[in-house]
Amino acid sequence: MSFMKLFYILIVLMFMIPAIAVAATQESPESAGIGAGMTPVATFGDGTRYEAGPYHVVVLSGTYREMGRQYGALMKDELKSEYEMLRSHFTAGGYTEDEITAYAGEATALQAKRMQEIRAGMAETSGLTTEQLEILHEGPIIFIITYNAKSGCSFLAAWGDYTPDGSLVLSRNYDLPDELAPFRPYYTLAVYNPTDGSNGVATLSPVGARPETLMNSEGLFIADDNAAESAGSVEIAGRPDLIDEFFRMMLDYSDMKGLDAAIMSLRPNIGWIVNAAGPDYACSYEETIYDVKCREGDGVIAASNNFFDPTWRLAAIPAEHSTLRYANLLNLAEENKGLIDGEQMVAIRDVQYSDGGATFKHFSLGGGGMNYSTDHQVVFVPKTRTLWMKVVDKDWQKVELGPLFAA
Repeated sequence: MSFMKLFYILIVLMFMIPAIAVAATQESPESAGIGAGMTPVATFGDGTRYEAGPYHVVVLSGTYREMGRQYGALMKDELKSEYEMLRSHFTAGGYTEDEITAYAGEATALQAKRMQEIRAGMAETSGLTTEQLEILHEGPIIFIITYNAKSGCSFLAAWGDYTPDGSLVLSRNYDLPDELAPFRPYYTLAVYNPTDGSNGVATLSPVGARPETLMNSEGLFIADDNAAESAGSVEIAGRPDLIDEFFRMMLDYSDMKGLDAAIMSLRPNIGWIVNAAGPDYACSYEETIYDVKCREGDGVIAASNNFFDPTWRLAAIPAEHSTLRYANLLNLAEENKGLIDGEQMVAIRDVQYSDGGATFKHFSLGGGGMNYSTDHQVVFVPKTRTLWMKVVDKDWQKVELGPLFAA
């Protein structure tokens, strides 16, 4: 074989390999420094896909475009399947693809460039267009709108005298109507390790969907609760989606002082409750389109779906299920005072609403004919970066995020 012919063959192979480099991996998680419970199943570039119990986990590294390419390749089948499910839903509901495309495009237009770069990378390897990925990003929101449904959620953080060593332990419930059950098989823990010096960020959401539960490599946590009962449903155009801003905040801020400044200075497009915490501090931010109040606690703080800061002087009457979940969480914290480590917080979150807790499982709140479930749950210890995650009707899964952030 001539030198020139060999040279041309090598050039062709160089261009072919990146396009087909999704490969099964046999490396054990222990040898990779990841830890038990994580089974590696595929790699693409510097990204690796694991299965952790019943959950998908992808660990990504590189530029934002590169991490998007890894995500798209490693989760290609799930992304396409979830999109087809979503497309069938809005077609059956009488919505045209153009209508949904326009809505999703408008909803994502003000996202940070880094998020847009991730999606652009996903479009290169997933078999979906950027527009289709925008629809996926807004998928659960599209479902909620088309069903005229509401989301719930709750938050509990404990520290000081409430925990064995004083370390902060937090938990979050994400409550949705069972009509959103088609998204549950697609839940994915995605860990982004950018190479531009930003923090590592972990997100839990259906594959490709807008994440509303996020943690970073510095031990910060952020999530949201619906606040329409207190803050109203007025939306201000021209402001970025506050939930989309969570990802940028996790990349950019390494302590609660910085995260607090970011949350307090950003006016949301619609009212929310934002729950944030770090290794030594937690706050529940009650936000309207015109003001933000940080509600603190003395070793324990809870939140549900209503504002509980008395200085608001709002006329709205809190929803009964919201006030009960809030009170139940505080009661459970008192009952377990001094004992609340990660495992005990899991036990607290296993208590059903009907039994004095805050968790729903195919439960009717009355009215509307919808049953609600706690779609996903998270318990997180910021100091150690230890995570427990659960999707309704599945088991809890413990994951050590520290090694994944260093991967």
